[in-house]
This record gives sequence, structure tokens and C-alpha cells, in this order.
Amino acid sequence: MTAVMLATTSATAMAEAQVLELYVDSTTKQIFSEPGPNRVKMGTFKSVGDATEAKSENAASIDLVEMKQELELRQRELEEKLDKIAMAPAPKPASSGKNWADTMKVRGYMQIRSNPIIGGDKQIAHQADRSIGDNTNFMIRRMRLIFFGDIGERLSYYIQPDFASRTGSSDNTGNIAQLRDAYGDIYLTKDRVHRLRVGQSKIPYSFENLQSSQNRIALDRNDALNSCCKDERDLGVFYYYTPKEQQDMFKYLVDSGLKGSGNYGMFAFGAYNGTGANRSENNDNLHLVSRFTYPVKFENGQIFEAGIQAISGTFKPSTSSSNAPVLDSGKDGFKDQRVGVHAVLYPQPFGLQTEWNWGRGPSLNDAGTRIEEKSLNGGYIQAMYRIKDFYGYGVLIPFVKWQYFDGAQKFETNAPQNHVNDWEAGFEWQPVPEIEFTAYYSKLDRNNLSSDARSANYPKYNTDILRFQLQYNF
Repeated sequence: MTAVMLATTSATAMAEAQVLELYVDSTTKQIFSEPGPNRVKMGTFKSVGDATEAKSENAASIDLVEMKQELELRQRELEEKLDKIAMAPAPKPASSGKNWADTMKVRGYMQIRSNPIIGGDKQIAHQADRSIGDNTNFMIRRMRLIFFGDIGERLSYYIQPDFASRTGSSDNTGNIAQLRDAYGDIYLTKDRVHRLRVGQSKIPYSFENLQSSQNRIALDRNDALNSCCKDERDLGVFYYYTPKEQQDMFKYLVDSGLKGSGNYGMFAFGAYNGTGANRSENNDNLHLVSRFTYPVKFENGQIFEAGIQAISGTFKPSTSSSNAPVLDSGKDGFKDQRVGVHAVLYPQPFGLQTEWNWGRGPSLNDAGTRIEEKSLNGGYIQAMYRIKDFYGYGVLIPFVKWQYFDGAQKFETNAPQNHVNDWEAGFEWQPVPEIEFTAYYSKLDRNNLSSDARSANYPKYNTDILRFQLQYNF
């Protein structure tokens, strides 16, 4: 009987050892084998063994200890993970696009010039480049940084200051920072075919005006078409239409080194102040401008571009404070109208570039007593030859240019007449993409537009100069 009782006790102990209910305290996270306050049941656990072989009470006790240790380890791991999640920073809200600073790009260029006079008149003032004249040696002509990028799919921005501007002919202080471009392109369609450009930017008139000075071969733009727009820029709103095929073409003509003008639309139309960049308004009238240009690529790979443009507005010139000429017009100024054409055969390797425009605008009369409305006309022809591999030392482009202008410089004080008949011949050499060197001979035949020359009614001068420029692209 004693044996039976022992056997029964042993079986009962084994049954109890094989089944275990565990509870966890929700506050202290301790584990218990009995229920109690704040204790949550974790489950019922059974030890697994061979059904044919009974375990001793000692073995069952060891299994329970190991199981409890395993549960405590898992519990600590879970608590550590929960602590890390709680301490991690909150996730950033989903954004519809990149931050504008992430897409900003910066580039720029610097030009250092020297223009020694080798013959003819020396006491001159060259309207296009104030560094030309007596007592001038080296000068930083341009020092520009360009900040540009996209803000989403519908907006691009472009900001360009120049750190080599001058305060004026009287003070003649150089290297002053001044804004050149500051605008946004609003894309009316995601394919960028239709866009609005709002801000201070280049006026879509003339091919050479739209060419960046970083890409242009000749150091200065021609007077005939450049006289339309002070610094080629003004504050206004412009609509540009550029089909996808032309977008790619305009980009290629710049990136390939073929001296393209950039993407100013296959068709453009806009309204702007008309007083020039960084200048306050002096009348209530806006200028209107429109331009159409079309590049075409022939089967032999040659690219040709031609176009037409026009400007219409009212301009009021400034006059000198003493002995000022009479303004022969109404209070809002003179009729200011032009139409121009351009044609470009890109240098592959031989190239031709020509423009001409005709119009009417304010002009000082021959006697220097009145500012009247007079006709104007002029343009230029430029021939060039592009050598892509100049004996293993980069790209060389020899060129020759003739320009003519019979009109007035309306942005100069008193709108003096300027009769131009200039010749230029030389080369641009780019040994590496970062460095460009330009050198040529220039024969100037034009009017002296300095304020000191007004007493002599802005006389003509003839000057021979050598022109040098070193440009850094970065």
C-alpha cells in the first residue's frame, strides 16, 4: 500500500510539473506563477517529453527554471526595443518634392581685360566698354555668380549678381555688386513647353543680345541692336513657347560650344518697363516685345537658325542739368519702335552670324539743341571658323566682324547720335573648358559719347586698339 501511495504522489507531482500558468505584472514587468492584482496571464505552458518515459520531480523543476529564464530574457529584449522606439525622433511628414536648397546649383565666370591703344585718338569714351581709353590697363570686366534650380515641377529660379559693375562715369568706382538677373520661370505645362518668366531678365530681342557674354566670341555686343535695351535686361513679364524638340536643340547649341543663344523660346511675347535694368520708371508706358526664331538641322549635320523680332513703346531720355537740349515731345517721351532680323549658320566648322534692325527713337539733333524723334538702322556680319582640336590644345575659333550703326544711344544722357563703322579680327582660344583667352585687333570709327565731349557735339574718333581677355569658367 505504501508503494501505491508513493506511485500516486509521484504521478501527481509529475502532472503538476508538466503544466504551468504564468502571469506578468503590468507595472513592474515581473513574472509570477500565481494570479494577483495587476497581473496579466501570459499563458499556460507545458513541458514536452517522451510519453513512454516519466520524468522525475527534479527534472521537471529544472525545465521550469530554464523556461522562466528564457521568458525573462525575451521580456528584457522587448522592453529595450520599446525604449528605442520611444526615444527615436518623430518621422518627418511626407513631402511633395525636394527642398529647394537641395536642388540649387551654382556656377559663374570672371573676365579680366586689357585694351591697349596702339594708334589714333586716345581721349575717347567707348559706350560698350568703359575700360577702353587712355590711362587704362587691366580691369575686371565681369565677375558673376549664378544661382539657379527647380522648386517642384512648376517653378525654376535664376539669380545672377555681378560683382564688377561700375558706379558711373563721374565716380568711376569699380567692382560694385549689382543685380543682373532675378526671375522665376512658371511652367504652365509639365513638359515646359509653355512658361511665364517674371522678374528682371533679358529682353527677347536680337540673337547677340541673348547670347551670354560667357559664350559670345566678340568681347562686346554690336551697338545697333544693343542700343535697344540697357544691359539687355529689364523688369517685366515674358511668355515663352518652346516645343520639346527645340528645347533639346537650344540646349545642345550652348552645351556643344557652338555659341548658341540659349532657350528664349521659339516664340516669345512680353511687356516690360523700358527704362533698363536697375533703373526707376520715368513714364507710365510699358514696352512690348515679340520674337520668333527657328533652328533647323540639315541632313549633313549643319544647323541653321533664323528669326524676326520687334519692339514698341515710349521712351523718355535723360538730359544734362546745365544747357539741356529741348525735349521735342510730350511728357511721356518719344516713340520707340524697332524691327530686326537675324540669321545664324553655326560654326561646323565654318559659320556666319548676321543681324540688322530698323526703327525710330529719340535722338539729339545735329545742332545739339533739341532731342527729336529720328530714324535708326544698323547691324553686323560675323564670320568664324571652329577648329575643334587645335594641335591637341583645345578649341580655336578665328573670326572677323564688321558692324554699322546710324542712330542714337537713347540711354546715354541727351540721347546723342552714334555713327559706328567698326572692324574686328582675331580669335578665341579655349585650351580647357575652364579657361578661355580672346585676342583681336579692333579698328574703331564712332562718336565720343563722354560727357566731356558734349561741348564739341560728340565728335567722331578713329582709334586702333588691341583687345585681350582671360575668362575663367567655374
